[in-house]
Amino acid sequence: MRPTLLPLLFALSLWPAVTPAAQKVTVPVDVGVGPAVFVFSGPIADDQLLHTGLKLSVDAVLDREWLRKNQRAIPARYRKQAKQMDEIRISPSIFIPDSFIISPKYRDTGMYGVTFKPLGLGLPLSSSPVRFKLGVGLVLTYAYIFSDTLPDTHFLRPGASLGADLEFQLAKSFLVSVGWESTFYVPQELGGLGLPDSLGDGIFHVGQAYLQLHFRFPYTTTL
Repeated sequence: MRPTLLPLLFALSLWPAVTPAAQKVTVPVDVGVGPAVFVFSGPIADDQLLHTGLKLSVDAVLDREWLRKNQRAIPARYRKQAKQMDEIRISPSIFIPDSFIISPKYRDTGMYGVTFKPLGLGLPLSSSPVRFKLGVGLVLTYAYIFSDTLPDTHFLRPGASLGADLEFQLAKSFLVSVGWESTFYVPQELGGLGLPDSLGDGIFHVGQAYLQLHFRFPYTTTL
């Protein structure tokens, strides 16, 4: 993605504020959901390596055809830049969770939690029908960790994520994606909210592998 296109993405992320007059538009919405596997750093990985959950995504998908047909919905100063783009994806709310941790204790340790990603940026390196994307973002995670061998912990930390996603478009309204995401957190000790004595004694990294099924449907709104 060229730097000159970043103002366009920012403007579209604030779409209702920059659209000059209210009008009805129909936007394709992509809802993705599927299983995820989490790997926590430190003593948790030594005790139980894998934990389960769900990966979730909700995005408005503005492809080349949509951008061409709805130029009037784009601020005039950005229309020329929009024509250069194959696809733009915008999350409608920062309050939609990015993932859920749903991992009952099957050995010694279980956990339940949720991660939000209020800020994210993706860089597509190829387009449909096979789309490969690199992404970065800022996240906030809460997880309650309970264990027979480790201190019970309320994990609450901000972090930064880096990931890769491979998406296959099997039909116009159905896609499948697989990916990996590494998130690095402000380190937290087990059993408390403070910093650990050493990095290896606490939680500082969580890896996530996931599979998502994507369903697309039209949504009409007034902007």
